[in-house]
Amino acid sequence: MQSIPVDTARLGVLRCAITPEAKISNFDTQEVKKDRDGNTIYTVAVTVRQDGRRISVIEIAVAGEPKGIEEGQILKVTGLTAFAWAMGDRHGISFRADAITPVHGTPAPAPTTKSGGA
Repeated sequence: MQSIPVDTARLGVLRCAITPEAKISNFDTQEVKKDRDGNTIYTVAVTVRQDGRRISVIEIAVAGEPKGIEEGQILKVTGLTAFAWAMGDRHGISFRADAITPVHGTPAPAPTTKSGGA
């Protein structure tokens, strides 16, 4: 599997789409995936928006639970690496990071509520 370091500064705004979830390695037994040191692997869905382009969503795996991350919050992703993979006729790119942290001072957008009034 070829690994490619990713320059996150060129990705534009990185925002949490789905908060951290433990990665399941076996859906039948619900076994959680661990790294070689025994840390649980989490995935975070992140929106990527470069200037003038559409939003893309990527899932980034990270060892250990990222703390303080809320949906809509701007994130800092450290040590992002892309991995090209292939299994039979299937192929794609997966992403791993050393750390994912919230950017302080950028609260998540407040949920919108619908009011039924005049």
